[in-house]
Amino acid sequence: MSGRLYIVGLGPADERWLTLEAREALVEAQDIIGYEPYVARVPLREGQTRLASDNRVELDRAREALTRAQGGRIVAVVSGGDPGVFAMAAAVFEAVDHGPQEWRDLDIRVLPGVSAMQAAAARLGAPLGHDFCAISLSDNLKPWDVIEKRLEHAARGDFVIALYNPASRARPTRIADAFALLRRFLPGETFVGLAKSVGREKEEIILTQLDGVDPAQVDMATLVVIGASGTRRIARRGARDWVYSSRKAL
Repeated sequence: MSGRLYIVGLGPADERWLTLEAREALVEAQDIIGYEPYVARVPLREGQTRLASDNRVELDRAREALTRAQGGRIVAVVSGGDPGVFAMAAAVFEAVDHGPQEWRDLDIRVLPGVSAMQAAAARLGAPLGHDFCAISLSDNLKPWDVIEKRLEHAARGDFVIALYNPASRARPTRIADAFALLRRFLPGETFVGLAKSVGREKEEIILTQLDGVDPAQVDMATLVVIGASGTRRIARRGARDWVYSSRKAL
């Protein structure tokens, strides 16, 4: 008997950003599987089992979830933000693609969540109001020269850029490298927003520009927004500026 596999987005942090659909799936699930900090965010229900693991074993998590679903369990694989944006949905389907035929017959449902870039954009105003792209600076699964090429083309194409995974203990200088590369193609006054720990107790929003941004202010809890030529700041008295990107092509 086959069970069901939910791939659930928990949102960036605040439980108010968890969708009703996701809540219902987490209540129904018999097994909760995911990166340890994400699993810890799910209230434990009686009779529910949990499997928390390190953030570098995505495919192992996916295979375990698929195996349990094949055995008749109702399983929820949890991700922060949206599970389809640099998260577990791709890992699950990669495992299906290279796994046994039976996995292709499973009932797999991806439940969207509020992504980190959506949460950051909401705090800033509307910086993603025109064409934008998202790029992960993690070079764990792709070489750095590929990331450099994508940053260059995004800058040349005048996209607003949302940078995921900008810094970590293992690669603390990559965000500085990214800023240095972008300065070759973008004006120094290009808007930069640092949205740190959005929705959490230590939330911090920093508005700056490309020639003045401090890479030391960026960590793995930061979503970095690089503006385009149409990105504007609205000055306010006694409050943080609003930021938006014009809907008109410039």
